[in-house]
Amino acid sequence: MHLVVIAWLYVALMMAVAEATNSNGTVLGAVFTFLLYGLAPVALVVYLMATPARRRAIKEREAAERDAAIRAAAAHSIAPDAGSEAPADPVAPVREKA
Repeated sequence: MHLVVIAWLYVALMMAVAEATNSNGTVLGAVFTFLLYGLAPVALVVYLMATPARRRAIKEREAAERDAAIRAAAAHSIAPDAGSEAPADPVAPVREKA
């Protein structure tokens, strides 16, 4: 993949040099030739070809975050009787007067 990118940019650079050195050519035309025939198509193709790798990396990162959250939740959860204490009643019982 990198070889194709390098070759394409080399050809676009040579086209720009030919444009700049031609008697009817200009440096501005050479810059636009390199940008429009070289950098823009290569950037687009590289971006599109890297899309599956970016998606895979995002899914792996989300899975790692999900696993870390599950492990953190499991580490902080304590069984109800882990302290070996009797369960406390949140409201004290009220005695009725007889």
